[in-house]
Amino acid sequence: MQNENRITADAAREAAAEFRDVFGRVRTEVQRMMVGQGDVIDGVLTALMAGGHVLLEGVPGLGKTALVHAASRAVAVPFSRIQFTPDMMPADIVGTTMLTEAEGGGHELVFQQGPIVSNLVLADEINRATPKTQSALLEVMQEKQVTVGRRTIRMPEPFCVMATQNPVDQEGTYPLPEAQLDRFLFKLLVDYPTEADYHAIVDRTTGAQQVSVDAVTDGATLMRMREVVRQVPVPTAAKTYAIRLVIATQPGSEYAPDIVTRHVALGSSPRGVQALMLAAKVQALLDGRFAVSSEDVAAIATPALRHRIVTNFHAQAGGITADALVEEVLAKVTRIHDLA
Repeated sequence: MQNENRITADAAREAAAEFRDVFGRVRTEVQRMMVGQGDVIDGVLTALMAGGHVLLEGVPGLGKTALVHAASRAVAVPFSRIQFTPDMMPADIVGTTMLTEAEGGGHELVFQQGPIVSNLVLADEINRATPKTQSALLEVMQEKQVTVGRRTIRMPEPFCVMATQNPVDQEGTYPLPEAQLDRFLFKLLVDYPTEADYHAIVDRTTGAQQVSVDAVTDGATLMRMREVVRQVPVPTAAKTYAIRLVIATQPGSEYAPDIVTRHVALGSSPRGVQALMLAAKVQALLDGRFAVSSEDVAAIATPALRHRIVTNFHAQAGGITADALVEEVLAKVTRIHDLA
């Protein structure tokens, strides 16, 4: 694969080693706060390193908010938390113009920017707010800017939105619109701890010793790691495999299993391929390689695709989940190890 910006083998090994070191140090600090949930922690950090957004779903009390707080402390970037509620309005997020008293007397209109203008934004319990308010994040997540009236504000880099939500069948929740879900690189499911994890949680949270998270990297290093991720080459075999996986989620397509055609209303969009490629590059770097394989793509397919599949009534009535459909797609589409 020809690439004018392709780096030398020695530089690639050095970049991969630095990436693993930074990722490992951040993970170690986060694990000082979080007990268990190893796959969820890795997913959050993968999204952070890849420059994508992440959605965490789980019942209250499982540490979703604590995880994002710990990540912000370990990376040492400006952090903003937005607590979503049913009465919240879009202006509460992006900002608005307010009438204030001027120093010399009288009044003047002053724009007060919202909490969305930060490096790492926690959208806590995002599905407690109405879809109108949820949509205030659409522009900022896709274009890293927000428009209020005639004013356009660019987000500081690095920028990342980490949202938490309760299961959508709980009382007082609103399912996120499909366009909103599609802008998340990953959707991660936070499950209940194991019995051993409960012991560790009790010891850490009810004892005399306070657990703290130290800063082990900074925003400039994070931006450099994102550049490293972008430079990882993707062989044609791995790229073709990712494309076929996404096509296989689309009902009636040439690669779709029968169960997808029968139970899926909408499959993944091209953003699904983009998510697979970015996350697979991180997976390759963590494995010490500077090239993506089909195995890297398969390893992250479920969190990258589960929220991009819209099931129909037959699937919902039969209890068939998006995760089960992704597993069927992975079983149907053959991994490509070499293309002539």
